[in-house]
Amino acid sequence: MSTDPTTDHAAAQATEHAVLAAAERLVRAFAAHDTEAYFDAFDPQASFIFHAHPEVLDDRAAYRRLWAHWERVDGLRILDCRSTARQVRVLGDVAIFHHQVRTRVAGPDGPCVLDERETIVFQCGPDGRWRAVHEHLSPLPAGAAPAAEAQP
Repeated sequence: MSTDPTTDHAAAQATEHAVLAAAERLVRAFAAHDTEAYFDAFDPQASFIFHAHPEVLDDRAAYRRLWAHWERVDGLRILDCRSTARQVRVLGDVAIFHHQVRTRVAGPDGPCVLDERETIVFQCGPDGRWRAVHEHLSPLPAGAAPAAEAQP
């Protein structure tokens, strides 16, 4: 373990940047409705909690099945997604990323805008790649500034 504060700080910044880059790739793929790139950002054993879904999804395959159902039955189509108020906390080979998201989505009743906040837990694999291992999506609380007004 390094005792040089400059080296430690530089390493911490590099790790934080790597996590932010992984989060950016995930959000960009989601915003483009690029399901292959989006789901590739998640570890196969990732878990998911969504406020609009009653069950915890225990792996990426379960989420893919739910996503396909939303596309097929509800006409789900992501039109855009904006991520703001991003924060990262690195804890060794795990990082907690949270942000606010404003998503424009097409569904059975036409386009709508969703203001939510999300926590994504990333883990650095043996290959050095940061992949999401848990996602928790919640509605933005009443009185909180929506992502369009939040400061990045």
